[in-house]
Amino acid sequence: MQGFAGFMWLLSVALILFSGFALIDAAIRREDAYRAADKQTKPFWLIILGLAFVVNLIFNILSFLPIIGLIATIVYMVDVRPAIKGLPGGGRSRKGSSSDGPYGPWNGGR
Repeated sequence: MQGFAGFMWLLSVALILFSGFALIDAAIRREDAYRAADKQTKPFWLIILGLAFVVNLIFNILSFLPIIGLIATIVYMVDVRPAIKGLPGGGRSRKGSSSDGPYGPWNGGR
């Protein structure tokens, strides 16, 4: 029985890390990338993935709520994340260059 408990603990830690990674990934993506990929908004995914992370921290893996959180995390990782990463710039938040103008980068007439 102790081996099963150890396996369930490892599975629970893996689920927490997986949902935490998805939450951090969703947080670093640009908000307009979600709209450009025709997915739900960034706040929607941050709330869903944040709830999944908290549920995985609080509840046992054999209960019903972590399974729902796992499904939401899988949907983000399999559907939303590749669509956003496929956009130009990878959907990541980026700081503007010092040579950026109001309509994009300025390359000095080259």
